[in-house]
Amino acid sequence: MKKKRFAMVFDISKCIDCKACTVACKAENNIPLVKDNYRNWITEGPLRGKYPKLGQSYIPGQCMQCANPPCEHVCPTSATYVNVDGIVLVDNKKCIGCKYCMTACPYDARYYNEKTGAVDKCTFCVQRTSVGRIPACVETCPTKVRVFGDLNDPESEVSKLLTKHPYRVEKPEIGTQPFLFYLV
Repeated sequence: MKKKRFAMVFDISKCIDCKACTVACKAENNIPLVKDNYRNWITEGPLRGKYPKLGQSYIPGQCMQCANPPCEHVCPTSATYVNVDGIVLVDNKKCIGCKYCMTACPYDARYYNEKTGAVDKCTFCVQRTSVGRIPACVETCPTKVRVFGDLNDPESEVSKLLTKHPYRVEKPEIGTQPFLFYLV
């Protein structure tokens, strides 16, 4: 059986900033309802169009699920690790809350969870993906901004999108090799 490599593709032209993805994530993963506790987010992007027909663009973000994750390299207890599907995870039992990984993450994709006493981040809803389901943020997105799948499967929707459309990754120059792709 061929090894999986999960990834997510974003078509930001479809994002309407409804925040269904962030709500679904918090509900699915029991994220405390605290201002700075989040696994995914949406930021304002550049305006699109030309005056007088302008529109706001929005850019979803979350852990980039890097192939070369700096957060893993600095963790003194090996609490941060990459599983067999390429998902960067945190073992709460090993995490000592030193926050080195938070400092090392160039995407600011981690937060300290006071409830668990450990650093937290997006896991691609590993509790769902490990049994063949898609992440909650993907499932709930009404405009289908997010597409999730296995890059090692040429028939997956993520593989087809990346073959058919130009795309970019965040901060390619730093060598983290992120597995979140933005269609351009």
